[in-house]
Amino acid sequence: MFNLAWGILFVVVNFALFLLCYRFFGKKGLYAWIGFATVLANIQVVKTIELLGIVMTLGNTIYTSIYMSTDLLNEKYGTKEAKQAVWFGFFSLVASTVIMQMALVFTPQESDIAQSSLETIFGLMPRLAAASLCAYFISQFLDVRVYSYLKKRFPVYNQFWIRTNGSTGLSQLVDSLVFCTIAFAGVYTLDVWLQILLTTYLFKFVISVASTPVLYIARSFRFKEDGA
Repeated sequence: MFNLAWGILFVVVNFALFLLCYRFFGKKGLYAWIGFATVLANIQVVKTIELLGIVMTLGNTIYTSIYMSTDLLNEKYGTKEAKQAVWFGFFSLVASTVIMQMALVFTPQESDIAQSSLETIFGLMPRLAAASLCAYFISQFLDVRVYSYLKKRFPVYNQFWIRTNGSTGLSQLVDSLVFCTIAFAGVYTLDVWLQILLTTYLFKFVISVASTPVLYIARSFRFKEDGA
């Protein structure tokens, strides 16, 4: 029960910090959030926990907030800004991966206490790194495209929940499918692979639905750059 209660608080804190980042820094804050969220999500995913009897990895909450950021950018500033933010996140992920892989190559001092921990966190197998990069790239650009389509199909101001949940729901399914296929296909039996895929996707989707009120609050913020 502790993990459940702590997990709820964890989600609330993530959403609160997301709102503060946007409230204090506006559009630039969303870019900054995407930048460090892509890095933190790939650090947190190394840790596994048990929640409601299901073993899962961390990182799903902050990874979902990346979709929140791009959807909000698409909603308020247009498709071009959302696509640029996706590229920014992709660059952040690639750059942090390259830099940390190079950092691990340095020969540590005899009294060093960090090397083994850094290897555990950042020394991921190439297959997992490739899975993460491909899943991010494909799903994020799909999210932008689907959101833009839904914005035309459901343009009413109060239909925001349809646009954000519709685009995120589909793109997160693709994200989970791409990641699990590249990372785990052939590693686990089909039934175990399906279980990992479904639990990963369902947890992300629940977080996305829970984020809907947060996005409505964020959309209500007004800045000079909005022309308000």
